Amino acid sequence: MQVQDTDLKLLRIFETIVRCGGFAAAQPILNIGASSISEYMSQLETRLGLRLCERGRAGFRLTEEGANLHAAAQRLLGAVDSFHMEAGALRNQLSGVLRFGMIEATLTDQYSPLPIAIREFGQMAPEVRLHVQIETPGSMEQHVLDGRLHLAVGPFPVRIPGLDYLPLYREEQGLYCASTHPLHERAKGRVPVSLLSKQRLAARAYLGSQELKLLRMPEAAASVDNVEGRAMLILSGNYIGFLPPHYARPWVDSGLLTRIDPEHYATHLDFQIITRKGAESARVVQAFCNQLRTAARQLNHTTRGGKKHVD
Repeated sequence: MQVQDTDLKLLRIFETIVRCGGFAAAQPILNIGASSISEYMSQLETRLGLRLCERGRAGFRLTEEGANLHAAAQRLLGAVDSFHMEAGALRNQLSGVLRFGMIEATLTDQYSPLPIAIREFGQMAPEVRLHVQIETPGSMEQHVLDGRLHLAVGPFPVRIPGLDYLPLYREEQGLYCASTHPLHERAKGRVPVSLLSKQRLAARAYLGSQELKLLRMPEAAASVDNVEGRAMLILSGNYIGFLPPHYARPWVDSGLLTRIDPEHYATHLDFQIITRKGAESARVVQAFCNQLRTAARQLNHTTRGGKKHVD
């Protein structure tokens, strides 16, 4: 199959439908009606000779062929976006679509360089369109490797071959329990690890082994790969768990959460920028990375005690 401009248009529509989870949710994003979306999908399926999805009363679901095509389409569209960025750079113009990933629940962190970097980059390169995806660290690593993302920002505790890792900033982590948890009354004092080891831990899926080792626990009672899910479990009063203090602050201020023995159970996550190893980054990608690093250094000068850093 030779890919033509019309095919790229159909693939972008297909990618948006999958990202939104169905035809109806994709309508406001694509700014077209349901009948038009259905017609475009029929054209794509006819062009490929494949059934890509099931849609009807049971809801939207990709077929096996559809899931495989979606992954291939993301790689192709990422490569096309990279080409447009590089072509623009030849004209000394920063343009194209920059696809980058980040983890959720970082917006309330005053030390995150992302808001400043996005502001400065937007002023420097107004012709670049940002495509932001919120993902888990493992998913971001895979998607940078296969070209679906140009870069990603997050905590990546285990380095994997094929990626370059650039230190960016540090996020503090505290151990918390709810006001209804048995540890609440003594949480602000010294809490021995022998007592913590008997509690039920809601662990981070990508850092569970480190947390278990720190608290000397044989296993976690729950494993959650996002901050909101972990906060919900902790707020139930049945679990303890680590959260970023900037995220936990509203519940601490309202008395629903208490930080446990912060002097002895303060940890951190090192956030990094990841890009694909061995690939010459487009000028747009390099420019955004530079803005992230510059913003992180600026914020580092205003911190107390050097808790946040850029190497």
